[in-house]
Amino acid sequence: QVQLVESGGGLVQPGGSLRLSCAASGSIFAISSMSWHRQAPGKQRELVATVTSGGVTTYVDPAVQGRFTISRDNAKNTGYLQMNSLKPEDTAVYYCRISRNLRDYGWGQGTQVTVSS
Repeated sequence: QVQLVESGGGLVQPGGSLRLSCAASGSIFAISSMSWHRQAPGKQRELVATVTSGGVTTYVDPAVQGRFTISRDNAKNTGYLQMNSLKPEDTAVYYCRISRNLRDYGWGQGTQVTVSS
């Protein structure tokens, strides 16, 4: 019903930037909330940020506050995570998810972000 494809990850040096994309298929993206999550090796998957269907940010993990920005373009059925001032501890697989009426859709395949010098 809903497919999510994350992209934009890669290898970057500390202090660098990346922009992740979440391309959604289906008819409900524009009326759904969207979130980004990440999972480092051997650790729990954690919530990074959330945004409402109208583009209002409702949560940002304190660990990334001031460095990451969540956004969306409903006309393109795509969500974004702008990641600045990257740190080695940001290394993880990043996933997106959409939610509507308390129902969650996803996960996509994830995109690997590696921050290393």
